[in-house]
Amino acid sequence: MTTTLPVKISFSLPDGWQAAPPDEVGAPGVAFVALHPASTDGFTANITIAGRMRNDSAMMWQIAEESVRRLEQAGTVEVVKKAEIGTPDIPGLTDSPGVVQNLRLHTTLRGEPLELLQTQVYLGMEDVRNPAERAVLEFVLTAKPTQLDAVIGDFQAFLRTVRPADEEDSA
Repeated sequence: MTTTLPVKISFSLPDGWQAAPPDEVGAPGVAFVALHPASTDGFTANITIAGRMRNDSAMMWQIAEESVRRLEQAGTVEVVKKAEIGTPDIPGLTDSPGVVQNLRLHTTLRGEPLELLQTQVYLGMEDVRNPAERAVLEFVLTAKPTQLDAVIGDFQAFLRTVRPADEEDSA
């Protein structure tokens, strides 16, 4: 079931990307999906956005590790790289550091083995009315190794457009 984000954001998709209904493309539990039809080669590169409210003290790198454990239920996962990022990388979205991690996934699609690469970006936004709570947003690019070079720049450009939305804007 498609979810909504705990905070409103605005963003722009790069040329060549198309929004798709999450439930219809097999991505339940996320709020937004964009597909890159030109990259289709047995798998379509995609960007997903998900988020939820957290009231625990987990650090962003711990939240990123939770994602690895979830993905391990579908196959083997290798953390290729993990690093903290700050506001210069994604200006205007949050004042607290986030985490970016690159993963290599070995799974199956329609019974066939499939290797995928994911770049995951986790950002927290503190609730100004209740500092004990924060929204954690997850932005993910998923692609086959042969597709990554064609779409990673688009993902980086997309991330630079993400902003907290005004009340009249929405994700």
